[in-house]
Amino acid sequence: MGRVAAPYGVRGGFHVQTFTEALDGLADYPRWWLGHGSDLKEYAVAECRIHSGSLIARLEGITDREVMNALRGSDIAIPRDELPEPDENEVYWSDLVGLEVRNLQNEVVGRVTEMIETGANDVMVVEGPQGKTLIPYVEGVLQSVSVAQGQVVVDWGLDY
Repeated sequence: MGRVAAPYGVRGGFHVQTFTEALDGLADYPRWWLGHGSDLKEYAVAECRIHSGSLIARLEGITDREVMNALRGSDIAIPRDELPEPDENEVYWSDLVGLEVRNLQNEVVGRVTEMIETGANDVMVVEGPQGKTLIPYVEGVLQSVSVAQGQVVVDWGLDY
């Protein structure tokens, strides 16, 4: 849902790099889980607001800039059961990770290992027999996504 970015102020505040559609999408959640991978720790959110086009937050119990700086780069997660169901033809990025990617020739490209937001368009990082492949997550390339079937179909050659 986001990532802890640079510290803000001297009392433990920090900038949030958000991966939500709305800049303040994380502000609706009173508890965040911070860490890396499956090593997450729960924190109560003391403050979360937009300031000068950036999301600024502060966590309960952290009132020191250096303590907060140690958490810089940590992922911010919300338990899946607390998130709203995605609309039709929408998926959460976390649901894409682990899905098998096949092309229109039914060749296995690999599995989605992560998603990257580039500004121009989102990108799937796919690891498979050919190594790491970066595939734009855009209309025209993306043909279908079926979380239930565990598969993404793309218009993408193995030699791209």
